[in-house]
Amino acid sequence: MSRPPPDFDQLDQRLTASMASYGITLLRLSVGVVFLWFGLLKFLPGLSPAEYLATRTMQVLSFGLVPPREALLILAVWECTVGLGLILGIFLRATLFLLWLQMAGTITPMVIFPEEVFSHFPYAPTLEGQYIIKNLVLMSAGIVVGATVRGGRLRS
Repeated sequence: MSRPPPDFDQLDQRLTASMASYGITLLRLSVGVVFLWFGLLKFLPGLSPAEYLATRTMQVLSFGLVPPREALLILAVWECTVGLGLILGIFLRATLFLLWLQMAGTITPMVIFPEEVFSHFPYAPTLEGQYIIKNLVLMSAGIVVGATVRGGRLRS
């Protein structure tokens, strides 16, 4: 197999260095936008596709002490707080703690409402189940961003 031309190799090195320089920041910002956006939707009843499942989950987890509307407001403020923390790059350790705690909560419907999360358990998720499963990416992104909070860096 032949080697790539030198120009290609140089371009590849520059692109890779650029990704290493800006990747974590872009990841932090993009996850922040997702959290802020989804949080803002929860302030407007009926707009969040996860609203019903989220409020039911909160009711179960709070043993019925948190009514649905208040649960939705709590989640909205929580997600907006995480989003703003990530976007602004402030209080990142606390922000990431809130992110991971919220992510743990988002997984619980898979256990307490499997019939709503899977059309065929355990391999065919419903739309709500897909919404939950995509959180694996958000959790992983939180881990990557968290690895840099105390000065961690990408290594080549």
